[in-house]
Amino acid sequence: MKVLIACEYSGTVRDAFIKAGHEAMSCDLLPTDALGPHYQGNVLDVINDGWDLMIAHPPCTHLAVSGARHFAAKRASGVQQEALEFVRLLLAAPIGKIALENPVSIISSAIRKPDQVIQPWQFGHGETKATCLWLKNLPLLKPTQVVEGREARIHRMPPSADRWKKRSTTYKGIAEAMAEQWGVTG
Repeated sequence: MKVLIACEYSGTVRDAFIKAGHEAMSCDLLPTDALGPHYQGNVLDVINDGWDLMIAHPPCTHLAVSGARHFAAKRASGVQQEALEFVRLLLAAPIGKIALENPVSIISSAIRKPDQVIQPWQFGHGETKATCLWLKNLPLLKPTQVVEGREARIHRMPPSADRWKKRSTTYKGIAEAMAEQWGVTG
């Protein structure tokens, strides 16, 4: 299966699909943090290249409800509308199977409700971080390893220069579940 991981610099999801035997490429405006197939540039440059599956992680900066107190300014400046338009373009891509991932966000009211909300603790990580999935021709992701000791580590992360990167990296257990469950042909 030919898999595009849109808006991913970490290589976490890309590498899970490669490990499962698929041809996968990450794409982001940033260089990749892990060696592997990566296109550094706009995903719209490669979105029409015959992908079977796309997993997209559009930037949540102007979408996540955690920043709702700034929504009025974001609407006034147009950045929130631009972010929503990017989400619409990703969801409308000419790709048979699509998963779009984002935290709880304005996507739910501006475009449509998510098909599923998952948590890291459902996939082997003892943490909480509600993650919404908007799906096209994909089944709901089934939990693989429910664990105890649930902690809101991401929300309590202290300020740092790379805090945004740490907060946006996909958990390995979720990436592996995506590759195992969505990487089937047919």
